[in-house]
Amino acid sequence: MERVVITGMGLISPLGNDVDTFWQRLTQGESGITLLDHFDTTRYKAKFGGMVRGFDAEARFGRKESRRMDRFCQYALAAAEQAWESSGLELDKLDRERLGVYVGSGIGGIQTLLEQDAVLRERGPERVSPTLVPMMISNMAAAMISIKYGAYGPTMSPVTACSIGNTAIGEAFRLIRQGIADVVIAGGSEAAVTEISLASFGNATAVSTRNEDPVGASRPFDAGRDGFVMAEGAGIVILESLSHARRREAKVLAEVTGYGASSDAYHMVATHPEGIGAYLAMKAALGEAHLPPEAVDVISAHATSTELGDRSETMAIKRLFGEHAYRIPVTANKSMTGHMLGAAGGVEAIALVKSLREGIIPPTINQEVPDPQCDLDYVPNKARQAQLRTGISNSFGFGGHNAVIVLQAFEE
Repeated sequence: MERVVITGMGLISPLGNDVDTFWQRLTQGESGITLLDHFDTTRYKAKFGGMVRGFDAEARFGRKESRRMDRFCQYALAAAEQAWESSGLELDKLDRERLGVYVGSGIGGIQTLLEQDAVLRERGPERVSPTLVPMMISNMAAAMISIKYGAYGPTMSPVTACSIGNTAIGEAFRLIRQGIADVVIAGGSEAAVTEISLASFGNATAVSTRNEDPVGASRPFDAGRDGFVMAEGAGIVILESLSHARRREAKVLAEVTGYGASSDAYHMVATHPEGIGAYLAMKAALGEAHLPPEAVDVISAHATSTELGDRSETMAIKRLFGEHAYRIPVTANKSMTGHMLGAAGGVEAIALVKSLREGIIPPTINQEVPDPQCDLDYVPNKARQAQLRTGISNSFGFGGHNAVIVLQAFEE
């Protein structure tokens, strides 16, 4: 089977709109959570989120083209362009029948749907945009990337809620490993911080309401956590067979060696209280990588800052790793980015690649009062230097979808 490597990365995030800015702020323990200012939050239980700032779609794509894409699609295409440029790939030297795109979104173009629903109600059916449906459907990010690069290979948009990024990367990894594609653009994108989404999550008591302290609101594993923080962005990687990367003398950033997927088979929104699905996905990912649990040097946790979710993930880690669990640093990027939903896995995979390359583990910020049931090493509040060879990244989603990837520092 083919070995699969990462040769390019790109992202749009609350911590910056390029990999270097994002990584610098992440390792410094900065929060990207701010008060929302794109709609009136007076009547909302939560008034803050992880918003993308400084992103000018018209400047990047032109006015006409940008108006034909919802923000989730704009973010995905921008991140894909960054990843493509960093990979050094050249279209005229590729077999585009073996170039694929696996990019998903959990919610798709919800802002476009809301805007056009308002048009329908206020101005009538004659005024509804004919581009509503293609702008709204969640496969359009993958489609637009495919159109941009003329990718004739397998193109799909996995929908596994908040585990989408890892699902896309993992399934693309297997596609290349089986020799079906040479290169796959993979990841996830989301732009769902809208009035209706925030209202629904607020009424479900799922989001933090720490309105007096937005920066301190996302606090995975801390005893004072009171819910997740909605966020947006995109994270895209270029996956490539090692043989293809070698032929073009590409710079390899990391290697994907395992992928595990499972279902909690338990509840629409609640994580299995014993973390069974998370355990099974981590176990399967390590199994495919042919690695014992003791080989793992760092875990990038899903860790959304919910009481049950953080505890069940901690239980799953303990169940799989045993006593070694207490020796593995566990980092939670969402403490700084908020929960980017379908974009989270892609962005967190990029952070893990950077950790493996630079020997730095980003902190889990807002660690003030330990939760007795969350008693692992969560790299509290300050980044840590470490020798790292192997890391796993966890992503879990509504409906019980679990996806875990294993990334390793590249060795010939």
